[in-house]
Amino acid sequence: MHHTDDGSSDPDPAAVVRAIYRNDTVGKGYGDIGYHFLIDRNGLVYEGRWSGTDGTAAHDSAGRLVTGAHVQGYNTGNIGIALLGTLTTTPPSSVARTALVQLLADLAARHALAPTGKVLYLNPVSGVSRAASVIGGHRNWADTDCPGTVFTDLPAIRREAAAIVL
Repeated sequence: MHHTDDGSSDPDPAAVVRAIYRNDTVGKGYGDIGYHFLIDRNGLVYEGRWSGTDGTAAHDSAGRLVTGAHVQGYNTGNIGIALLGTLTTTPPSSVARTALVQLLADLAARHALAPTGKVLYLNPVSGVSRAASVIGGHRNWADTDCPGTVFTDLPAIRREAAAIVL
């Protein structure tokens, strides 16, 4: 999980997503937006990284996860979800948090993962491995403040997602 930490005051969340897309494609040269999903303060979930016309966001037509660009060295096989905004002093809205929990539960069910569980991540490209929580924040993978200092209720989010999956 991430927060976009984009500093935007634009009242139009879709415009913010377009600006992030522009920055990721032109500014950073990613070729597409780095995150698989983005969630605005109203709980609307946006498809980030385009995965084709099959209608299944973040997955190709064979059901495989498309590779994002959201956590260097660990992108392959890892899903990036970003809440719009800077969550260092303001928590996500309750509807954004609810949408996040629902999305996490849906993805966990799709991939047969326990939201409160652990995995041994193995990057199939580089061979890098590490033990990790099934649901984690960017700071669990890299030296960063993301997903914000007030977004520290990951254990509760994991439990809530697990309750939906059951």
